[in-house]
Amino acid sequence: MSNTDVVITGIGATTPLGPDVTSTWDGLLAGRSGVRAIEADWAETYDLPVRIGATLAEEPTERIPRVQARRLDRCEQVALIAAWQAWADAGFELPSDEREDVEPERLGVSIGTGIGGPMTLLNQDDNLEQHGIRKVSPLTVPMLMPNGPAAHVGIELRARAGVHSPASACASGAEGIAKGFDMIRSGKADVVVAGGAEACIAPITIAGFAQARTVSTRNDDPEHASRPFDVDRDGFVLGEGAGVLVLERADHAKARGARIYGRLAGTGITSDAYHITGNHPEGIGQVAAMREAIEQAGLTAQDVGHVNAHATSTVVGDVGEAAAIRKALGDHPVVTAPKSALGHLVGGAGAVEGIATLLAIYHGVVPMTLNLGELDPKVELDVVAGEPRKTELTAAISNSFGFGGHNTALLFAAA
Repeated sequence: MSNTDVVITGIGATTPLGPDVTSTWDGLLAGRSGVRAIEADWAETYDLPVRIGATLAEEPTERIPRVQARRLDRCEQVALIAAWQAWADAGFELPSDEREDVEPERLGVSIGTGIGGPMTLLNQDDNLEQHGIRKVSPLTVPMLMPNGPAAHVGIELRARAGVHSPASACASGAEGIAKGFDMIRSGKADVVVAGGAEACIAPITIAGFAQARTVSTRNDDPEHASRPFDVDRDGFVLGEGAGVLVLERADHAKARGARIYGRLAGTGITSDAYHITGNHPEGIGQVAAMREAIEQAGLTAQDVGHVNAHATSTVVGDVGEAAAIRKALGDHPVVTAPKSALGHLVGGAGAVEGIATLLAIYHGVVPMTLNLGELDPKVELDVVAGEPRKTELTAAISNSFGFGGHNTALLFAAA
């Protein structure tokens, strides 16, 4: 692996706070919540204990032609929207027979998803049971397969250096970015479109999380339901969305005069090998991931001034991560937890929060954690609450941890 600098030249997102990066970032700084009552027809059909979610601020069909949208799972739709935005933000045009801004053999894609297309699977199963095989779409498998989001983006951009789709639960988006980083550092690609996508707010997923008692049941107060690090937190809020970054070899970006948001300086990927849903009680994997990212970046723990915490708002998880941050970095970093506003985007979380971490460095301001009325005394960290905090940052870490014991830390640094 070389020491090639990897920079970020484009960013795109569609989230519960807005249909693009600007509206999402403005929403984080303004303290808006993307959590709301679920208005889908099925919300009234099933007797579910949870009737809230962080649904998209804008329907994908507002950006994707309806004929094309019908051939894509919702997860694939949001991935395409975020990728289009990031590609344009980087100063590229969509490839055509007349123009290819990046040599296809030097262009890669790495977009993770935690669950893939369960809505397609469920809908097509209903068609089979109610109407027989003739009503089952021939696109069922391409729409439900977890590599669908990455594959569609790869086809759209004519990426031939490799298209990857990590599936590591809630760490999938971050791992997608880490894989893109590796592709550039290994010399495999000059540009990689990397991130994560998820859209699985459906009866079966909500029922499953509810039965596991991991989601908030504050149905009468949606905006205050997600409460990372707060003493009264009672679980996360399921969300949907996608985030995509254009990673680029530094000299390649400079040669074309690209705007550079910052650097992806290091990544850390570890596994707990402990429990399918719970993190290791001593946080060994989380600590190791953060330390690995710091070491790869050639920095020290003291250089990291900010942590974008995974902090989902679960009783055990938030305290465990807080302890891991203190052990890996100390108590000096300024911490925030954007799932308080965005909900938990599962496979899209690490990518959208990676963008937020990058922008915190770029703009010199850390968004606040919403709904933090009283900090849990076991969380011995400087958590931003009340209003955004202006601070000059040279390096920051974004944490993502997933079911199965997957841990990914991304270390972003100033350009």
